[in-house]
Amino acid sequence: MTERLDGTVALVTGASSGIGEAAARELARHGAAVAIAARRKERLDALAREIEAAGGTALAIEADVTDEAQARALVATTVERLGRLDTVVNNAGQMLLGPIEDAPTQEWERMIDLNVKGLLYVAHAALPHLLAAAADDPRRVADIVNISSVAGRIAGRNAGVYNLTKFGVGAFSESLRQEVTQRHVRVSLVEPGAVATELTDHLRDGIREAVESRLGDVEALEAADIADAIAYIVTRPRRVAVNELLIRPTEQP
Repeated sequence: MTERLDGTVALVTGASSGIGEAAARELARHGAAVAIAARRKERLDALAREIEAAGGTALAIEADVTDEAQARALVATTVERLGRLDTVVNNAGQMLLGPIEDAPTQEWERMIDLNVKGLLYVAHAALPHLLAAAADDPRRVADIVNISSVAGRIAGRNAGVYNLTKFGVGAFSESLRQEVTQRHVRVSLVEPGAVATELTDHLRDGIREAVESRLGDVEALEAADIADAIAYIVTRPRRVAVNELLIRPTEQP
């Protein structure tokens, strides 16, 4: 049974492209008012116009979640403008691959700041509002969906710090789940394999080509496939919690 999200509010980070953009569209299609956050405001504005033209409600908020003050302001603005907060999709992230030896450590810092700290800041700021929503109508349940990766399950060569961040997201998610699940805040982890998004655009020359070569002719997932999984998780009845979803392309080894 798929439940509608009418009367609820969702916040999606990293919503200016890829999985975040697709997730915002899908949640709006299910009836949620969506706050969409990223650093590229012009893209957010275009997405908000698209959602509203389709009859939905969207609020575009420019924010860098690696800054704790901005992450807290993002949550506060969402609740102030849209009235509540029922669903958080922690999607913002970076994948900067390469050997650990001689790595530019600025890349490590960027991944830890965004993949870990940004997710933590948003989750921490959102939690009181999610607990309040879970105790209230219309659904009496709330959701945090943290976007991890297959790299959060299997450590691979030339992905050491990316693996570290995604394994950390999984550990944090499970610990938080145990804390709040009896108060009907569901914490879910989504672990995509290869997805056709901008994620590989930030890789250094040589590394990008190596990643593309490793995948060969594998037909990658589309962002909409992951958005569909997110919508499945958050539209389950109150009694059902989907704690973890690993989603690979059919052809991915």
